[in-house]
Amino acid sequence: MTRWTLADVPDLSGRRALVTGVTSGLGEVTARELARAGAEVVLAARNPEKLEATTESIREAVPDALLVPLSLDLADLASVRRAAEEAAAKGPLDVLVNNAGVMATPQERTADGFELQFGTNHLGHFALTGLLLDALVASGDARVVTVSSQMSRSVRGVSLRDPRDTSMRYRRWGAYGQSKLANLLFTFELDRRVRPAGLPVTAVAAHPGYTVTNLVDAGLNRDGRALVGTIAVAVTHVVGQSVEQGALPQIRAAVEPGLPGGSYVGPGRPFELNGPPELVRPPKPAQDTALAAGLWSLSEKATGVSFP
Repeated sequence: MTRWTLADVPDLSGRRALVTGVTSGLGEVTARELARAGAEVVLAARNPEKLEATTESIREAVPDALLVPLSLDLADLASVRRAAEEAAAKGPLDVLVNNAGVMATPQERTADGFELQFGTNHLGHFALTGLLLDALVASGDARVVTVSSQMSRSVRGVSLRDPRDTSMRYRRWGAYGQSKLANLLFTFELDRRVRPAGLPVTAVAAHPGYTVTNLVDAGLNRDGRALVGTIAVAVTHVVGQSVEQGALPQIRAAVEPGLPGGSYVGPGRPFELNGPPELVRPPKPAQDTALAAGLWSLSEKATGVSFP
């Protein structure tokens, strides 16, 4: 079987894509390569200085890139609503890449009182997707890609308790694993909902394997340099694959023609740690339709966004 590479990205001229979390790592590479293929790319991020730097960096690599910066803080539903309204006003949206995320952070709350990792990684993207659904449908053939993680395999389920509940014991890696499993449950439930509704939207997921990004450093060392964080960053740089390689699964998920809804793309080598992007099997809890339906209901109530 021929390995999928960036040479397989089709011409995206005339198409519009929105990528969240573009100021480093997987998001920046994904946005750059979509722009290189001719797409107009809406660059969504919360830090204006970093967003400007990313825009300039992509323009240096792709001088004719069509880029639109967009302020978006997924940890603040008011920001999500403003950003979605601004993005939708630009016209139909062909591709949405729900890439942004936080990992293994100390216990914190979003602007709306949600646990930070679940609120950012899942609820923020859930709301954004729902608010952009009309723009996606208007394209006539839209793709929604949500980026998960192998850490989704580290948990058995997702809590359906009120995400504002502060009484539960907090375990940073457990919370991260649940947020990444939620990404998969959301993707597969979205696919199950749009198909019978006859909506021209394909929902797929991807994961980068073990990739060198700034998530470990930003999470474990959020409150200052810690020994465990220093060790984890060092190990990641020794063992992990490059961010360019790690971004391939989500790029393939975003652009491959005819990719079936509900597909999951990840590295193809043993344990899915690295290697060329291939279709992979999701963890068993991600295929729990009752859990997915419960999470969807919880997410609608928490965000105030109902769809499709």
